[in-house]
Amino acid sequence: MDPILLALSYPSIDPVLVRIGPVEIRWYALAYVGGLAFAWWFMRRLAGKRRAGSRIIDDRAVDDLMFWATLGVIVGGRLGYVIFYKPGFYLENPERILALWQGGMAFHGGLIGVALAIVLFCRKRRIDMFSAGDLAACAVPLGLLLGRLANFVNGELWGRVSDVPWAMVFPGGGPLPRHPSQLYEAFLEGLLLFVVINLWRRRTGALDRPGELTGLFCAGYGIARFVVESFRQPDAFLPGGGFLFGFVTMGQLLSLPLVALGVWLILRARKRTAAAVKPEARKG
Repeated sequence: MDPILLALSYPSIDPVLVRIGPVEIRWYALAYVGGLAFAWWFMRRLAGKRRAGSRIIDDRAVDDLMFWATLGVIVGGRLGYVIFYKPGFYLENPERILALWQGGMAFHGGLIGVALAIVLFCRKRRIDMFSAGDLAACAVPLGLLLGRLANFVNGELWGRVSDVPWAMVFPGGGPLPRHPSQLYEAFLEGLLLFVVINLWRRRTGALDRPGELTGLFCAGYGIARFVVESFRQPDAFLPGGGFLFGFVTMGQLLSLPLVALGVWLILRARKRTAAAVKPEARKG
């Protein structure tokens, strides 16, 4: 039977939630706002449960950190897209770099931007940056969940051609059914990672080992993204039709150092905690 006949119907949803005259409120923008609002609320909730170095991360500090992190997401995400994905285009059209409403954000760039924002903020406030990073790591996956759902609503970043029963024909994706890879990412990078990190936090007391949850997030996201890239359509505008070196996508290439960083952070946190416990054991 023709695979097109077996494909699920793509639920065409208007990417614009509300139109008020010339002003449009899009689902994608709402996903960013919702993710940041949740992160702010959740980090405030967790902040009172631990200390960062010798200082408590109070509500006001979280408020200020979220402002810095928001700038990091926007600036880092945009520059990441410009540098990693379309450097040639933006070198020829530098005025388009600021055209955020035309789309084009990279998660890995946004992550670098947030990391730099946390480092600079914590150095200024004399707060342990690994503890602050752990708070962010607990909340960020839900924002990723919302973002990937918004990608699905926009009908963008679809998957590769497939004959699985849940494949869909996406607008702009050609006549053949494709993996709804945005939903795979929403589940793996968003929901599952959020559950794993917060179960680990609650059951192991990982907030008392600064850097461990940050490492778990980096490694978990990197693995999830690497897997999903096997189902996601590579970016055709990149060299090799999106396959770098003939077999790996840009998303996979950027995820490998993220996994390595995550493993290093976890081992570092465990080693520092063990070293801190030994002197106390000798005193006893």
